[in-house]
Amino acid sequence: MTRRIGILVGTALLAVATACADPQPAPEQAPVPPAQSAPDPANQPGRIPPAGSDPVPAAQIEAGALPEGYPVEAWTADGGTTLGLGAQEGGCGKASAEVTSQTAEKVVITLVETTPEKAEVCTMDIRFVKVTAELAEPLGDREVVLKSEQRKS
Repeated sequence: MTRRIGILVGTALLAVATACADPQPAPEQAPVPPAQSAPDPANQPGRIPPAGSDPVPAAQIEAGALPEGYPVEAWTADGGTTLGLGAQEGGCGKASAEVTSQTAEKVVITLVETTPEKAEVCTMDIRFVKVTAELAEPLGDREVVLKSEQRKS
């Protein structure tokens, strides 16, 4: 009799365990994407100088005041009076270039990222874009000094 009770209890436990089991297989978990790093500025299409422009040699550009990783690239167009530059913006920010000063020896350009004064929802991306500044005279052999600044609009 004891053996019969043991078999009945075992069978009942097996039936309960089977009834409680989920007949559906567990859904597959979506793979977690790897953490994304900032895009490589060299691979950003916004940094490719336009056709017909002339690259400014790296030796002619002083970019020591720019943050680490900031794109450093310049070119001229329109006979040297338009200076094109690679700039960085992100989220709600918009990049622009301002001629801070011009002398016979150098041109100082401030690359400005302007963000809205009022907080709003913005993405956390970084974009590399082309900006231009108009010079009073063709750039020629003058040094290009690049600085950056953050502003609120």
